[in-house]
Amino acid sequence: MKKFRKVLDGLSSSSPGGVASPSCGSAAGTPTAHAPTPQDIHVQETLVSENFQICKTVRHGFPYQPTCLAFDPVQKILAIGSRTGGIRILGRPGVDCYSQHESGAAVLQLQFLINEGALVTACADDTLHLWNLRQRRPAILHSLKFNRERITFCHLPFQSKWLYVGTERGNTHIVNIESFVLSGYVIMWNKAIELATKAHPGPVVHLSDSPKDEGKLLIGFESGTVVQWDLRAKKVDFRIYYDEAIHSVSWHHEGKQFMCSHSDGSLTMWNLRNTARPIQITYPHGKILKDGRKESCKPILKVEYKTSRNSSEPYVIFSGGLSYDKSGGRRPTLTIMHGKAITVLEMDHPIVEFLVLCDTPYSNEVQDPYAVVVLLEKDFIVVDLTQSNFPIFENPYPMDIHESPVTCTAYFAECPPDIIPILYSIGAKQKKTGYSHKEWPVSGGTWTLGSQTYPEIIVTGHADGTVKFWDASAITLQMLYKLKTSKVFEKPKVGEGRAGELVEEDPYAVQMVSWCPHSRLFCVVGISAHVILYRFSKHDANTQIVSLEVRLQFDSEDVISPSEAENNPCFSDPSSHSPQPPGSPGSGTQDSLPCLKVKNRPVRMPPGYQAELVVQLQWVDGEPPQQITSLDINSAYGLLAFGNCNGLTVVDFLQKTILMCMGTLDLYGAADPYQRLTRSPRKNRQSTSDFCMRGLSHFYSDSKKRIRTSYQSLTELSDNQVSMDMERSKSPTSESRENSFSRSRSSSVSSIDRDTKESVTTLQFGESYGRKGDALPTACLWVGTSLGVVLLLPISIPTEEEERMEEPITMGPSGTVLMLKGSVLRFAFLDCGGALIQSPYEVWRDPNGPEDPDRPRRRKLVNFSPSSSQEACSDGHLAVVCSEKQAKVILMPTQAVLFTHNITESSFLLRADVVSVCNSVCLACFCANGHIMTLSLPSLRPLMDINYLPLTDLRIARTFVFTNGGQALYLSSPTEIQRLTYSQEMTDNLQDMLGELFTPIETPEAQNKGFLKGFFGGNAQTFDREELFGEAAAGKASRSLAQHIPGPMGLENMKTAAGGVVGDLARARIALDQRGERLGELEERTALMMNSAETFSTHAHQVMLKQKDKKWYQL
Repeated sequence: MKKFRKVLDGLSSSSPGGVASPSCGSAAGTPTAHAPTPQDIHVQETLVSENFQICKTVRHGFPYQPTCLAFDPVQKILAIGSRTGGIRILGRPGVDCYSQHESGAAVLQLQFLINEGALVTACADDTLHLWNLRQRRPAILHSLKFNRERITFCHLPFQSKWLYVGTERGNTHIVNIESFVLSGYVIMWNKAIELATKAHPGPVVHLSDSPKDEGKLLIGFESGTVVQWDLRAKKVDFRIYYDEAIHSVSWHHEGKQFMCSHSDGSLTMWNLRNTARPIQITYPHGKILKDGRKESCKPILKVEYKTSRNSSEPYVIFSGGLSYDKSGGRRPTLTIMHGKAITVLEMDHPIVEFLVLCDTPYSNEVQDPYAVVVLLEKDFIVVDLTQSNFPIFENPYPMDIHESPVTCTAYFAECPPDIIPILYSIGAKQKKTGYSHKEWPVSGGTWTLGSQTYPEIIVTGHADGTVKFWDASAITLQMLYKLKTSKVFEKPKVGEGRAGELVEEDPYAVQMVSWCPHSRLFCVVGISAHVILYRFSKHDANTQIVSLEVRLQFDSEDVISPSEAENNPCFSDPSSHSPQPPGSPGSGTQDSLPCLKVKNRPVRMPPGYQAELVVQLQWVDGEPPQQITSLDINSAYGLLAFGNCNGLTVVDFLQKTILMCMGTLDLYGAADPYQRLTRSPRKNRQSTSDFCMRGLSHFYSDSKKRIRTSYQSLTELSDNQVSMDMERSKSPTSESRENSFSRSRSSSVSSIDRDTKESVTTLQFGESYGRKGDALPTACLWVGTSLGVVLLLPISIPTEEEERMEEPITMGPSGTVLMLKGSVLRFAFLDCGGALIQSPYEVWRDPNGPEDPDRPRRRKLVNFSPSSSQEACSDGHLAVVCSEKQAKVILMPTQAVLFTHNITESSFLLRADVVSVCNSVCLACFCANGHIMTLSLPSLRPLMDINYLPLTDLRIARTFVFTNGGQALYLSSPTEIQRLTYSQEMTDNLQDMLGELFTPIETPEAQNKGFLKGFFGGNAQTFDREELFGEAAAGKASRSLAQHIPGPMGLENMKTAAGGVVGDLARARIALDQRGERLGELEERTALMMNSAETFSTHAHQVMLKQKDKKWYQL
């Protein structure tokens, strides 16, 4: 048993707020005999350091900056490479794996070892890597670093262990996949071209073996030269010269002709019988002009030439080739030519690469294409080729997270079990139609639902005002429901009103969200200083949206005197907060207007989340409202609170009234701990045209913007060095840390610079004790500011439902002041047994459901009061307060500080959450220097401190969030969500939760072409590459040319792992050879037996002829 020590510091014992008390009607009295003291608290802490371990679990979303694509036609899995060195391997839903090259070099090309459970990657640092896919988390087995040549193209024939590697110098090298060493066999560029040719042919852009003869290698050079190299004879069969640069080459399956795509938008067809000139030249999108000239076209970057059994006409599929005149106003295209039919598919983004999926892995068989996988810069689609209108398949992966840039995230674990089915049923009606009816073709791998699953939901807010709900259970991600917050407002017209003047491309961007899964209340804060409250309903409704406008703009001279605050503690000067109609006396014609206009007519709302209330901040004295920095909502109280750098607003959303609107200084009452200097009014007036409503694009740009690890302002966000107030006004989400970044970190907080604004950085409703003398808990609002001050506002709420809807609620500053170092980030409440106390909530009821006359609808509240949550301690609870620099555990109502822990001195926290892990609770923190830490509760004992991200950029800082169950997430790139766990238990069970990439499948047998076709058609010849490329025949390659690097798993583990990949291939080949030898021996024995039988038959016949005319008695 750990006994709490009484750790009291000067801040709590000398709190100046013990005397001021508002007359707000909350329960108050003298401390009773049951009030706990620090010596009375006993908590058994169960968490230890061994319970924690950081591990990435899964990555969701579209691969950021994709570069290449590969598909295994037997395993039916797909791989995508990226510019940052990432590899994403996809199979059936649930089979989704992310791996990363340590070098971070761009992945240029991917090659599957078809049906072998392995993958070869070629990277921009001229290194080849062999990945083992027969484990749930792929690992590198071998690497080969080229030192003197740059890799440009790779080709691995089906069922071959020799990889052809083309280089920038025009040479072709050969790599043994099993040992990952270079062969001594090299095809030099000067041997491939004619001696009379003076110009270098350029880099190798294509390599492929002839479908007719594997001993013939087709080499395409960038300049337009194509060479067929006889691997056995080590000479050129033919050379083709064309005036235009080559981008790609594709064979006909019979191996008699091939097609090339060129830089002038042309396709050329070549026949092996006559290689002097192409048999056909076509410009699919180019026309002949009136003067006889051909229309200039863009390059055709890739072409695929595929045959089909169902049609005599082949499929010719290519990307690019549009004329320059047309392409200016047209989007990127994929063209499908089938016979005389030409279909042009327009894409929303540039095409990175495409692949045609075919039934057979053999290049010398009829291909029968059935789908086209198209990888775009920001999307991934699959086109169904089996239907004439070429529909696309419905993508089962969450590839549209970035449909609009993600601006905020929220993560909810252990949700009510009924919320996901309800959201899915409503969201199913939002889905698009017109998809292909066939099953998703990328169906490889296996995945089963793990045993330890519970409902999880991720909420993402976006720059266009949309909010998406995702089912994140069992480490998958599935879209549930989409909410468009922009539908609440009228569309702003260009040049009309304040919005038209200042709001740029993202006026509806979501800054933060607050969601209560139990009551299904949902609240959204937008960049235009607006708050929208939604209720969930299964029925559609035609409702008038209530709009409230708040004037929240304060300076020192706006603050009322302490005596006035004591006389009227619940409200400041009414003129400072009361909504004023536009053009009212005392305000300019451009003031008292919000940034956006709410629809003032009844709005039809479909089932789902329906807007009920909109609260907007108004312009004041020609200045735009400051963005909202904190938010909390409580369904049981019927209250909504939000704050910014000017003050705090509390709204009663049941009565649709503004309950409180006070400047930050007003909240102190007479208990202001700072010696503040008065400011001249509006001394630092920010430029509204430059700093009001910035779009979010520069916060989520491709270039990474790092957060400074020192306590200075985030000046990286601006091109110009401006004042700190201007920097804060630019922030799109303006969370608590934004204001804290800009403050000086002096150890003394006795005085504050005259230009410092104190922001409300965090808010929390809950049952607590508003004053030291309170005997019973009451509804309270905890307020944390950017100067580390904690304020408590007790609330008096009528208990009867009828009174609640009619009687006013009273609340105001209690004078209670606690202080911490740095901006306050998080509040949480524990009972005296150390268990987490949940906030009270109202049980959900459908606001538009049918009325029952016999049973009037009444609110059903669930209250987790501290007085009823434990037996050992009838009164009191523990409050956990965490700031950027330190954490404190406070005993209420005595306000004694039990524990204090200075979390960081050299950096500052970006996120802190009190979460449940392993049937206990802890404080999880994410620091600006990349460290993830956990502290025990309530003793604040450090349990884990791991340097997870050495450098943290702004996107990660804004989207990092912890949740229960030892999980967290952040936006690792503009298009991807990275989930991780900090629980050792989940790390141990992770292997069982991930999908299997490799499934044992028999390789399909090659088709029997028949005697005549094989005899006259030139069937593929047997070709032993080992005899040509092996060390015995070709010798060793130069050591300086490439360096072999064993995988990071170590040699012994590598050999063991290799037994599951290419080692199996080698053993299979040995077994096949042994089987062949046995079959040969069996054939020889059969032949001997046949000869013996023939000899016996001959002797028997001779004996029969000799004896047939004899009588029986002559025998």
